[in-house]
Amino acid sequence: MKDVKIVLVGYMGSGKTTVGRIVANHLNVNFLDLDTFIEEGEKMSVSAIFEEKGEIYFRKKEIEYLEKVFSIDDSFVLSLGGGTPCFGKNMELINEKTANSFYLNVGINELTDRLKKEKYHRPMISHLEDDKLTEFIGMHLFERSFFYNQAHHKIKSNNNTPTEIAEMIVNKLV
Repeated sequence: MKDVKIVLVGYMGSGKTTVGRIVANHLNVNFLDLDTFIEEGEKMSVSAIFEEKGEIYFRKKEIEYLEKVFSIDDSFVLSLGGGTPCFGKNMELINEKTANSFYLNVGINELTDRLKKEKYHRPMISHLEDDKLTEFIGMHLFERSFFYNQAHHKIKSNNNTPTEIAEMIVNKLV
């Protein structure tokens, strides 16, 4: 497959990084995580950028780095941060640059189960009590689904394994 650019969007905990690595490995292409790409470029963690320079600065940098990724000639699988598609014209840019954008659509209950286990590593939800998590995720998904649903393909997870989801993606490549 020549010059394939695959972009994975979805809420935090939807498996973008895990699934993305499997797809990249299967296709023998590079795997990129936008947050990691930003951290390497800015020489600081995303949480430090938010803390020291604010969200507006981060979102501007996010757009810059997203454009930079698409200027790479090689094939790749790119995992985006959960909020990336929802700012500026990011989703428009993604869909203009590739026909292979995928929304990893995971249900609220499944996301809650996943995120409960790792919420202390997630600054956005680390302060929430477990009983508030479902409501927070539901509200966020409601706000973001408009953007996520603009992806070319939707992959619905019904407790599928990351490998099963990766197979679904590979089978839908344009």
